[in-house]
Amino acid sequence: MPFNHTFKTQVNWALSEGETTTNPRSFSRNHTVHIAGKKQDLEVSAAKPFRGDASLHNPEDLLLSALASCHMMSYLYVCSQNNIEVLEYSDHAECKLEVLSTGSGSFTKVILSPVVTIKNSAQKELAMKLHEKANALCFIANSCNFPITHQARIVVI
Repeated sequence: MPFNHTFKTQVNWALSEGETTTNPRSFSRNHTVHIAGKKQDLEVSAAKPFRGDASLHNPEDLLLSALASCHMMSYLYVCSQNNIEVLEYSDHAECKLEVLSTGSGSFTKVILSPVVTIKNSAQKELAMKLHEKANALCFIANSCNFPITHQARIVVI
């Protein structure tokens, strides 16, 4: 039987003095995201190519971060099921966004590049293979309609 969970967020934006939405070049994209029960709101903007504040997070960054984080948590879970002791995990994730002449667009691919440090060299092959299982379990990856590939590397110390 499936379990259902509900997540809620509130996005707040207001027009600043002297701005107008009648011209797409003349208003701020900066806004706040409030997630119930969290200690701090997120300050978010559009990505720099879309007239956003480059010093703030943008939705594209957040989606990529969600994918990389979800994969990591799924991976650590499957490693624990297989008694693999993970000492460190880092990922330099990347995504490609295609914007059409209509202004519409979509992510065309995500590449996760995790580097995982484990203790036992005999588990290196299994540790590599578990990225497939982690991807199959990842809630965020299962919700995406673009390819997500993994260029994982396992380090043994």
